[in-house]
Amino acid sequence: MGRGKLRIYLGAAPGVGKTYAMLSEAHRRVERGTDCVVAFVEHHGRPRTEVMLHGLEQVPRIELTHRGGTFTEMDVDAVLRRAPAVALVDELAHTNVPGSRNEKRWQDAEELLAAGIDVVSTVNIQHLESLGDVVEAITGVRQRETVPDEIVRRADQIELVDMSPEALRRRMAHGNIYQPDKVDAALSNYFRPGNLTGLRELALLWVADRVDEYLQRYRSEHQVSRIWGSRERIVVGLTGGPEGRTLIRRAVRLAEKGAGGEVTAVYVARSDGLTSASPKELALQRTLVEDLGGTFHHVVGDDIPAALLDFARGVNATQIVLGSSRRKTWQYVFGPGVGATVARESGPDLDVHIVTHGQIAKGRGLPVARGARLGRARIVSGWLMAVAGPALLGLLLSTVDLGLANDMLLFLALTVAAALLGGLLPALASAAVGSFLLNYFYTPPLHRLTIADPKNIVAIAIFVGVAVSVASVVDLAARRTHQAARLRAEAEILSFLAGSVLRGETSLEALLERVRETFGMDSVALLERQSDVDPWTCAGRVGADRPLQRPEDADVDMPVGDHMALALTGRVLPASDRRVLAAFAAQAAVVLDRRRLQEEADRARALAEGNRIRTALLAAVSHDLRTPLAGIKAAVSSLRSEDVEWSEEDRAELLGGIEEGADRLDHLVGNLLDMSRLQTGTVTPLIREIDLDEVVPMALGGVPEASVELDVPETLPMVAVDAGLLERAMANIVENAVKYSPARAPVLVSASAIADRVEVRVVDRGPGVPDDAKDRIFEPFQRYGDAPRGAGVGLGLAVARGFAEAMGGTLGAEDTPGGGLTMVLTVRAAGPRPEQDDPAPGRAEEQDRAEPSRAEADRPGPGGRAEQDRPESAQSSPVHPERQVS
Repeated sequence: MGRGKLRIYLGAAPGVGKTYAMLSEAHRRVERGTDCVVAFVEHHGRPRTEVMLHGLEQVPRIELTHRGGTFTEMDVDAVLRRAPAVALVDELAHTNVPGSRNEKRWQDAEELLAAGIDVVSTVNIQHLESLGDVVEAITGVRQRETVPDEIVRRADQIELVDMSPEALRRRMAHGNIYQPDKVDAALSNYFRPGNLTGLRELALLWVADRVDEYLQRYRSEHQVSRIWGSRERIVVGLTGGPEGRTLIRRAVRLAEKGAGGEVTAVYVARSDGLTSASPKELALQRTLVEDLGGTFHHVVGDDIPAALLDFARGVNATQIVLGSSRRKTWQYVFGPGVGATVARESGPDLDVHIVTHGQIAKGRGLPVARGARLGRARIVSGWLMAVAGPALLGLLLSTVDLGLANDMLLFLALTVAAALLGGLLPALASAAVGSFLLNYFYTPPLHRLTIADPKNIVAIAIFVGVAVSVASVVDLAARRTHQAARLRAEAEILSFLAGSVLRGETSLEALLERVRETFGMDSVALLERQSDVDPWTCAGRVGADRPLQRPEDADVDMPVGDHMALALTGRVLPASDRRVLAAFAAQAAVVLDRRRLQEEADRARALAEGNRIRTALLAAVSHDLRTPLAGIKAAVSSLRSEDVEWSEEDRAELLGGIEEGADRLDHLVGNLLDMSRLQTGTVTPLIREIDLDEVVPMALGGVPEASVELDVPETLPMVAVDAGLLERAMANIVENAVKYSPARAPVLVSASAIADRVEVRVVDRGPGVPDDAKDRIFEPFQRYGDAPRGAGVGLGLAVARGFAEAMGGTLGAEDTPGGGLTMVLTVRAAGPRPEQDDPAPGRAEEQDRAEPSRAEADRPGPGGRAEQDRPESAQSSPVHPERQVS
């Protein structure tokens, strides 16, 4: 049985209707008689989506128990037993409940495909693994539910489900996505027009790139050389002259006139070396084109127009931009030039733009290097001169008698001309023909191949010797020119490698791509192994061919040390190219070592961070803990003194100081122990179902009365948390807010249910925190510059976030509209958690392992406040968190 086919409905954003589209496709297939079942589809309470499930066979789900709750997942075994032709599997990026057959739902889909079952599935663009950083930059939240890009790329069909941001927000406002009480929060947060537009562009570009891959694969498989103008791709031909920057800017303007235009700059160097290109100018042009969003390529070719056209057709370009020739008028006698040749041979499907610039007809700064040796044209001309020249000269001399000496000089001049044009072999041929003609027609006895006068023998010998000498000099000069030019080319490539080191370029794939382009290969791979008997592994590769298993399988392999090799496929390289290839191979090994050293440095940095925390802990113990101990000891010593008789007021004040110092020690030691448990990963929460109104009021014991307003509705669902950890986290957050909120502006503590989460917001009206400090306030041992040393060690918010994440929740900071800071604590609601592929309203799409969200970039905030440790108070709460700072 063959492998099933995968069809994916890719959503540009949550709520665009990908599940609805998938169900519509299922109904169409059922009507055609296809055996189609619903393996897993979640309608999220949307009536229109739920109606679409009617009439479709649904495979019963499997129930799983996790942390006291019951959840349902797709029953893979049941679907395999049912063995339908098509199975609908919603939310491909979903993480299954622990205890399921597979960790991820896409792994379930892979099993169905392997069994020969066609799968129709859905996924949102923000769930693609490679786009995590981009999505985080757009929405402010890192997606934890992801699917490998390769799974989606291998799909037989990908259909984009798109909708304009305005239409999607209207759907949201009409209640077609979330319940009415959640609409406002969703529209003001995740479903902002900017977020939706960014995600939409990301989806369109990703799908366009996949379509381009399919197109290139089709053209390669069917050997299509003709250009298909499916997208405007502009190739800029560079010479290394100063006009290159003008050409690049003009090409970018042309690309901006069309949708999805791409600019690719290419410099074609002859195989025997660069001509008048300035390395500094090429570096500037490379930087310019990359800054403008294009790419820079360096290819090798003896025939520059042909190489440029081959490159343009290879990337399916639609336009070529060239500059007007810098040659002077008299230089056109040697040929029409690159621009005219490219325009003539480009064909009807490739437009050529000749751009004027300020360097026209000003000549080149350096002489142009010729082709390999003398070039084909010169060699052909030399042979014509060597063969036809003496015959024509013989006919001419038959009509006039100039004497033997003059005849020999004329034949010698002809031989020298053949040597200058064609080199050694044409000169030898010219000398042989000329000697024969001189002997037969002009040396007595005439018309016989004999020489009567010995002096004539010497003259003919000198004639041949001079011809051979001149030809040898010309051939040697051509050989040296070729060698010098090739060495120049190698020097240019080595200069590029050195420049990449100085620029700090550490991408192995970029270097391998440069190798592939330089030598015109199909694929390049860096292989390595641990020992002579271990199998080879691929450390990096570029190109479209199948992965190489061994260096012996490649067309060219270059060893790098004992257990590493650079393998290339496409063609066999001449031995003269292996020296430059060796430099590339050595650089690839250096880049790989540098990348691994960077990884080790990152690990060392993590260890150094741990050492920094231990150092700060020792500082806290040495000072912040000794200070209250000294105060307690002084008060106790005073009370025990028999020399002084204390009044009741004095005794009460001393006892109050002892109690205050003990409270300070209690919360400092508690936070230190909590932070130590978090750093060592020994916090094991006891999750149970509780009501928020049972825990939150208990966390307010350490703040003055009337300093907090509480808004926790009784209708909220129960939450699955550790009551003790939640209380400590809330206490730290609330006291943090009270410290900075003005006296007449009480802190608001409110709670609301959002999808399968419960969100607690602690809102203060203080000076706020700048955006660049919102992440740092949750780091341990952060103190504000003017905070007194005895005010705490800066662990309050670090402990609060650690406890929140240990319970499967999040803690983040946002600006309060109108000024201030809002701490957002999100925990999971108790009971079965509905599987959803859309983000909770007001937050980005997240499951129970979500990371803290960032503050909204477009929400105004006054900024200006950094966290600092809470000064000691006389209140005696069992929990006294201190304010953290940056």
